[in-house]
Amino acid sequence: MAEPGADVLVSGVTKTFGTHRVLGGIDLEVPAGTTTAVLGPSGCGKTTLLRILAGFDEPDAGTVHIGGQAVTGAGRSLPAHRRRVGLMPQEGALFPHRSVAGNVAFGMASANRSETAATVRHWLDLVGLTGLADARPHQLSGGQQQRVALARALAARPRVLLLDEPFAALDAGLRVRVREEIVGILRESKTTAILVTHDQGEALSLADTVAVVLTGTVAQHAGSADVYHRPATLEVARFVGDTVELAGDVRSGVAHTALGAHPVRVPAADGPAVVVLRPEQLRIDAEEGAAGLVTARRFYGSQVALHVQLAGGAAVVLHEPPEVALQTGDALHVRVGGSVLAYPSPPGGQGMALGESGG
Repeated sequence: MAEPGADVLVSGVTKTFGTHRVLGGIDLEVPAGTTTAVLGPSGCGKTTLLRILAGFDEPDAGTVHIGGQAVTGAGRSLPAHRRRVGLMPQEGALFPHRSVAGNVAFGMASANRSETAATVRHWLDLVGLTGLADARPHQLSGGQQQRVALARALAARPRVLLLDEPFAALDAGLRVRVREEIVGILRESKTTAILVTHDQGEALSLADTVAVVLTGTVAQHAGSADVYHRPATLEVARFVGDTVELAGDVRSGVAHTALGAHPVRVPAADGPAVVVLRPEQLRIDAEEGAAGLVTARRFYGSQVALHVQLAGGAAVVLHEPPEVALQTGDALHVRVGGSVLAYPSPPGGQGMALGESGG
């Protein structure tokens, strides 16, 4: 049985296509009324997991419970139409020949005409599309079409809503606004939702918890801040956000690197390590810290990236406001704010001595 308070419980789910194992034993618990982001690179198994939850694919092994009911595994499989699972695909997939109201009404449980119309009005009001019931999809903006798709999915009153890269087709500016609106609607309606995305900023900013899927397994499932500040593995640290990685040595909870000695945030074994910190932890100082030289300056509008060669040979990249006056060839000192992460060095390898990877 599912754990109390869990709307979705996935246990030991595997899936192989031919000789390629896509899911290698997925475990995932999604509490009722929350939004969980399933975050991972292309080909990691995110969409396959979504299709198994929706009932479009069957796992080779493992079980899935939704709302306390086993829907697949243990010798049974509940058909997709009986799972009360809604799906919001990448581009909304609205019916072009139906009005907005007709799209929202599609899939609703049968009711009399007045009840259906009232329900449609309720969901259109909730998603901010009051007055557009008679419009056709081609008359709407991309963001409006996505909100119609959301209203249609919610009107069917799913127990769980699955969102498959729902903002990928939108322009960057519109994407930020629409995703904020949609997550607000999900929270207001107390809908349990699973958002599949490869966009780290999207996952960290929108979801209550983030499940990082790498090579077919959940590498870490935790709150957004924990995934970013306390990644379970070096691979998770590299995938979620940017990293600064240095060769180091851990002794009694302190990591020693070319940038000095820093307390380790998560317990780490003594010995050679890859020491990881986030770019925003690097600070420019006039006198204190490791001496270095700016080797390149890159302008990105809202920030500049300063590539710095430290006196010991290691290279780091600092992200600074554009008004910072330092130019190529300038000397500076670099210090670290806060604690760092440390992971055992790969066998036969040295810790990274480069400035940035991941993200």
